Amino acid sequence: MDAFHITPLLCTAIVAVWDVVCDGSGDHAGDASWQESAHLVFPYRGLWVRHDGDELAVAEAGQVLLANAGTTYRTHHPVPGGDASLVVQVEEAMLRELTPPALLCEGDAFVFAEQRLRLDARASALVAMLRHSLREGIAEPLEAESLALTLVTRSLGPRTAHVAGSTTGRQRLADRTKLVLASDLSRRWTLAEIAAEVGVSPVYLTQTFAQVEALPLYRYQLRLRLARALDRLADVDDLAQLGLELGFSSHSHFSAAFQQAYGRSPSEFRDAVIARRQRKG
Repeated sequence: MDAFHITPLLCTAIVAVWDVVCDGSGDHAGDASWQESAHLVFPYRGLWVRHDGDELAVAEAGQVLLANAGTTYRTHHPVPGGDASLVVQVEEAMLRELTPPALLCEGDAFVFAEQRLRLDARASALVAMLRHSLREGIAEPLEAESLALTLVTRSLGPRTAHVAGSTTGRQRLADRTKLVLASDLSRRWTLAEIAAEVGVSPVYLTQTFAQVEALPLYRYQLRLRLARALDRLADVDDLAQLGLELGFSSHSHFSAAFQQAYGRSPSEFRDAVIARRQRKG
């Protein structure tokens, strides 16, 4: 596979969607067609880092990266294994209508003021549903547009998306912690082990991470595992084994966590995707 592979999934007058896979051996393409306009990047597998001048954003599942038109971002891949993201571009007038003023810079030009936002569980589920539906050719254009716009609305909405913020030093500590957790999703880390990896005390780590990310460290790790499950569910038969591979202690643990986050069990989510495939066929 090439270092950077782009699959167009949808292109209408108002919405375009691409599935973007990188094997981690090179930078993300700097000449992709969507870079001419503002767009949203939804990582769903792996982890990479995007630099905008001196600011950086760790891109992993459960985040949306906001990208401005004509901006050249530097990227690197600190965790092996590659990564994948869904890129969504909405016609600018409509995107402006969907974006709260607080997320935009002052002036006439459409410029995002933030690098990234955190997503809630339902928005993460929408990312998976949109990708599966488009890749399998299940969704008609109208349905796909509606799903994409719902995803963007929920991602940018003030009640569901949260700006990550704190001092630069604390943000960097949180980002280093993310790299540690993403390096091995199946590992059952202890707090002391993570703290030793990033070079701070366990107490300081827990307090700082919760302040920066607005959720406890263990919840963040759980969210990473569940996001990886969303990515793989449609293509696995043994859900119990999948849960074990992602670090859950048992199938019941995996199923309960998934149900609580996404409102349906892993088997129900997979069956819904399969049923859509069959109806389309």
